[in-house]
Amino acid sequence: MSLPFVAPAVVPPPLPPGWSEHISPTGQPYFFNAFTKESTYIRPMPAFPLVPGQVPVLPGTAQAQPKKKEKPLVKTPVPGTDWLRVKTTESNTFYTHKLEKRSVWTVPDEIKDAVAHLEKAEAEEQVDRQRREEEAKRTAEEEQRKEAARVKAEVKAGKRKAQDPVPVEEVVISKKAKVDEEDAEEDAEDDGEGEDEEDEEDEDSDMEDWQREAAEQLAREAEEEKKRQEEERKREEEELARLKAEVEAQKNRPLNMPDKVELSTEEAKALFKTLLREKDVNPLHPWDTALPLFINDPRYVLLPSVSARKEAFDEYCRDRARELRQSKVKQEKAAANPKEEFEQLLKDEVKSTRTSWTEWRRQWKKDRRFYSWGKDDREREKKFRDYLKELGEKKRAAAQKAEADFFALLKESGIATPGAVWKDVKKKIVDDPRYDAVGSSSLREELFNTYMKARGVTTTPTPEPGQLQADGGDKEDHVEDEAEKERRRKERKERAVREREEKIKAERSRVDMEIDRSRSGLNKEEAELEFRTLLVDAIRDPQVKWDDVVPQLEKDPRFIRSVLPHNQQLHLFHAHVGQLRAKHLANLHALFASHAPALHTRFTDLPVATLVGAQPAAKLGYDVRALEDEYERWNRERVSNARREFDDMLAENAFVEFWGRLGKIGGQGVDKTIKVDDLEDEEEEVVDMKALAKTVDLKEMVKVLKNDKRYLVFDHVPEQREQWLRDYLANLAAPKLSVHVPESS
Repeated sequence: MSLPFVAPAVVPPPLPPGWSEHISPTGQPYFFNAFTKESTYIRPMPAFPLVPGQVPVLPGTAQAQPKKKEKPLVKTPVPGTDWLRVKTTESNTFYTHKLEKRSVWTVPDEIKDAVAHLEKAEAEEQVDRQRREEEAKRTAEEEQRKEAARVKAEVKAGKRKAQDPVPVEEVVISKKAKVDEEDAEEDAEDDGEGEDEEDEEDEDSDMEDWQREAAEQLAREAEEEKKRQEEERKREEEELARLKAEVEAQKNRPLNMPDKVELSTEEAKALFKTLLREKDVNPLHPWDTALPLFINDPRYVLLPSVSARKEAFDEYCRDRARELRQSKVKQEKAAANPKEEFEQLLKDEVKSTRTSWTEWRRQWKKDRRFYSWGKDDREREKKFRDYLKELGEKKRAAAQKAEADFFALLKESGIATPGAVWKDVKKKIVDDPRYDAVGSSSLREELFNTYMKARGVTTTPTPEPGQLQADGGDKEDHVEDEAEKERRRKERKERAVREREEKIKAERSRVDMEIDRSRSGLNKEEAELEFRTLLVDAIRDPQVKWDDVVPQLEKDPRFIRSVLPHNQQLHLFHAHVGQLRAKHLANLHALFASHAPALHTRFTDLPVATLVGAQPAAKLGYDVRALEDEYERWNRERVSNARREFDDMLAENAFVEFWGRLGKIGGQGVDKTIKVDDLEDEEEEVVDMKALAKTVDLKEMVKVLKNDKRYLVFDHVPEQREQWLRDYLANLAAPKLSVHVPESS
């Protein structure tokens, strides 16, 4: 956009105070005034003050002077705060925080009172200063009048003295400064001869001429000064009028754009959201917290109302929060592959094929590597089952490799000779890693026997404890037939397989039951939450009945698809209605407390019409009678609480406790006599503490208690309150013996 008076190579002049430049949604720059709320596509021109005698220069010409940068002129600390009030060279005012290093054009709420006091003090100081200046001015004028009167008196005195016979020489000397040069020359040429009367007349005429000339000169100077000021004022007005005419002529030139920006609601909302994005407003912060960040921006007032701004703010928060979540998810996906992380978790934590999915899920369900992959637990469980199969295959392959390596070990060792015994053979190969790779001692022996059988060598099995024959017969009697051994081995294997299958079947049944139970519990919890939400949305009247509200609830899909039984729905309904009633009762009790501060306030003393028409009473459906009953119940409970607090006050007061208990001791003191001192006195002074306690009567205790709120609340029943105090003192027990006084056995 081309600007008037600005050449392409010339930097545009600065904007006047209050104006700011912005970009519309279409990319068109426009200008906005924060004070007048005016927007325009035409760049506003700054004011060019004229100096007397200076020819105005329009911006964009060769003689245009750049405008001086606005700078702080006066900084005034706001008393009692960390803020400074700053006035600039352009007569603008803003406020800056010394510690937070932020500045605002409007007065912050937190220092409004302090700024008001500061401005009031400055105004009072300004009034005092003006009063002092006026007094000084009046004093100066009074002195000038006195000086003028004194000069006038001296002139008159000089005139009177001129009538006295004075030597000509003295007269000439005293009046030498008051005559002009021509009179002085004439006096010098005069031969001094003449009569005294002519000298007196000349002196009087000289005095009058001097006064007249002085007055005429002052009048001429004042007239000339007035004419000069009038000419300067006229010249300034003419120049300013000419400058305004030229600017208006430039403004009136036909342009292909409107003078004022007419923004639609959508464009204004888009600019407002752009403002929020520029300020990087946190979408998790509420409106009141984020408002100070952008309230001083001119784009804040583009939307016509606060409700429209809040609506745009809420839309921005939702969009921005969604963007941040998506950005975070993308970053996490870019950082790591969820599927690879889930597979790595399986590799690290699942070491046995007997691992249960339910137990493993319960242990790792809150881990990000677990829940970041897969649509649901069903897909994760399938992956878990597949991994168990892979793990089983790997373990079988590893077992086969360990057996092959074990056979290779037996072959390399060369110890498989006829008559070899496993007990002796294993001692020679126990240190080899291929021995430990098999993992089971019985399997090693079985593999050894298989190896020996394949080589056609008969082995002697290791006898088990308790199987030795009592007669210690020949070893050949203990060798079993190979066919019998094979049969038994197969039977053991088949039995182990059957047991394993039964265990797997039982474990699967247990897992399925737990899954069904967890699903039913989860569905029930979700159904209750959804039904509560339905009640909150649909029911807001605490007087509604279930039968009356069912037709309304049946229109909602959440009620139709609810799986809760009827009694559970009734229970949730009554609980919701009870919460509504409790909330309105609390508001009604607050109204009672505001209108009845004293315990003895009667219901008839309250503004009954106001209470009946109040929202809590209307919501609860209370008429005057019901309202009176509720007030009586509430007041009885309040009196009961106040009575309990009164007893707590007596128990907390050490003065009442001490003297009340001391009055219960017997005889003279605890041990009949209490010695004051034993300082070389033959007679011992005795203090009767019981008699001393009697001097502390009820009035003394009342003086201690009378300022307590829990005591003052019963001012309407002073006799009953006094009786409560007496009853409390009567129930106090005597104090225990002092630790310094031995108890008699």
